Order: sequence, then structure tokens, then C-alpha cells
Amino acid sequence: MRDFSPLAAGRSGRRLTIAVLGPSSHPVAEPYVGGLESFVGGLVDGLRARGHRVLLFAAAGSTGAQPEVLSGGGWQPDELSSADPSMPAGAFLREHHAHLDVLDALRTTYAEQVDVVHNNSLHYLPLSLSSTLPFPTVTTLHTPPTPWLTSALDAGGSSHAFTAVSRFTARQWESWVPRAEVLHNGVDPERWTLGPGGGELLWFGRIVPEKAPHLAIAAAAAAGRHLHLVGPALDPDYFAAQIEPHLGRSATWQGHLGGRTLARAVGRAAAVLVTPVWDEPFGQVAAEAAMCGTPVVAFDRGGISEVLRPHLGQQVGIVVPAADVEAMAAAIGPATAMDRRAVRAAALSHLSSDTMVERYEAVLRAAAADGPATDQVRVVAS
Repeated sequence: MRDFSPLAAGRSGRRLTIAVLGPSSHPVAEPYVGGLESFVGGLVDGLRARGHRVLLFAAAGSTGAQPEVLSGGGWQPDELSSADPSMPAGAFLREHHAHLDVLDALRTTYAEQVDVVHNNSLHYLPLSLSSTLPFPTVTTLHTPPTPWLTSALDAGGSSHAFTAVSRFTARQWESWVPRAEVLHNGVDPERWTLGPGGGELLWFGRIVPEKAPHLAIAAAAAAGRHLHLVGPALDPDYFAAQIEPHLGRSATWQGHLGGRTLARAVGRAAAVLVTPVWDEPFGQVAAEAAMCGTPVVAFDRGGISEVLRPHLGQQVGIVVPAADVEAMAAAIGPATAMDRRAVRAAALSHLSSDTMVERYEAVLRAAAADGPATDQVRVVAS
């Protein structure tokens, strides 16, 4: 494989046509449902701002996307075929065929247009069939190893190059992908502007069990602080059981906000609490909060410590032991005392979207310069 460093890739300044495969579960559109959608939207905007032509293939409703979508259409099995209990669920089949349609369009409709594919899909088909495309693919690892993706690699799936969103995620994938360049996510400092802070705390993201906002409510209450919650309630049962009973005196749910409205809410918080009970591959909300100058208190799960950089001089918050509500409550006071301008400066130094886009541009240029998919490498577990 070639050297994919920015220095090696920066020798060619020509405009690229980049096919970006996004997520298929939720649209890449404001208000973003999660960090993956936010990442893809920001990267697409950044590459286009640098003069590249970007063809976005993502879920229906995505902003600035191609007409081919990854989330499938309205097909439903008829009465006779739906009676077969051995078949996969209809949603699986729709998503499966949607990916096949997009990959077929890349081989035909877009075959003479595209220089390189950037695969951010969590589906197995882009890896399984990347060697059939007439141009190279760069795959970014956004999650821990999943059976869909590792089975695709084991069956001969390939990618010209791999990147990972954190060192933690790269280590998780080492037995399957020995060489993945770590490119941390970045956020737009013009959107996530320095805020004035305030007296109350904030938690934002998808309101689901693995993000555990109920632990943020408990930590805020233990610290004697009110917590504002922002985000889509994607698990109604969890919301009803773990969140709704605490709304009122302890916490306020502001709904699902996006764009500058969300950025203003983050910038007016005294601190942001991040409470995953799973290993976060990166921790996008921590980066977004830091860019607003808002300190973060986060459980030490996955790649979050890389975002907060607690051992590398510049800090944007405090990492506490995983699931330790008392430790989080105790860290809230010291976090809110941090200098907001220093937090913003630290975020600008290593979490800027400009840096992220420049590094991805270098990787994509290097892959495009290497040529068609016949040169792609296959990686399997050792």
C-alpha cells in the first residue's frame, strides 16, 4: 500500500469527484440524529468548499444527495411471500437491495465520473463489492467490529485504504485491519462558536439506553444542578421509564434541536455531561461542546479520552471512571471552573473541521492517484 500521509497526497491539486457512501438508517440532514450523520454532513460540506465534486449517497431525505438512496423504497412482501417464516425482515431486504442499486449505479451511471469512493456505510455490501468498482475505495471505521463487516472481510471483501476515527477504534480492528490511519473527527468552528456559558448543565445526543442520559440526570442531581436534555427520543420505552419521571425539578427535555439553535444551547451551558455505557468510537458531542468553549465531563469509554486529551497538556474537560455517577458529580465543579477560551483554543488545535477535511482530502487524493480497484488490498483476521 502507498503512503497515505498528507505530505505524500498533497502533490496533486486537481479537483476530484468523490462518491461518499453515508449511513442508511437516518438522513444526513439537520437536525442530525447522531454523530455519524453529523460527521458525513460536515465532511461533504468541507470537501465541496475545497472545490471537489461530491456525490452523496445516503438515506432518503439527506441534504444535497444523489437520487439513489441507501435506505430502500416502499417495497413490502405480498401476502403469500410474507407467510414464509424463514425469510429476513422486509427492512433488511429493502436496505440490502438499496445498497446493491447504489453500487450498480457507481459501476454504470457514474463509472466515468468518479475518482474515488469514501465508504462511511455500516452495511456489509460496500466492503464485499468494492473490488467490482472501477475506482478505489477508502473505508472509514466508525464502529467497533461488527459481524456484518468482519464477515465481509473474511469472505474476501476489500478496501484500498482504511481509516479509523480514534486510536481506540483502530486497536479494536487490528486483527481485521492491521493498517488503519487514525483521523479524528472535526467540527466547524464557525457553526460551533464560543458561547458565554451559564449556570445549568446540558446533555445532548440520541436519547437511547447506550447513551445513558439517566446517569447524567443522576450526576447533575447529586451535584445540586439542573440538567437540560436535547436530542431525539428514539427509544420510547427507555424514555418513559428512565427519563420522563425525572423531568421537572431535576431535568428539562428541550426536544430535538439542530444547527445554530443547538450550538447556542451548547454554548450557554456551564458544562456538558457525556455518559456512554458502551465504548464510544469517538465522541462527537464532546468535540462539539469543546468548540463552543463548554467544558465536558465524560465517562471513560472508548475514544472519548482522546477527544478530551487529559494527558496531553491541553484539556477540554475531565474524564471520570465509566459509570461512576459520584465521580461525575464531583468533577462538575472543577469542570465549570475551566477557562472557556482555553477550552475553545484546545478544540481549535486538534478538533477543527478544517484539519479533518484536509487530512481526508489527502487520503482520498492518494487513493485516487493509486488507480482502480484492481489494486485494492484484502485484509482478514490473522
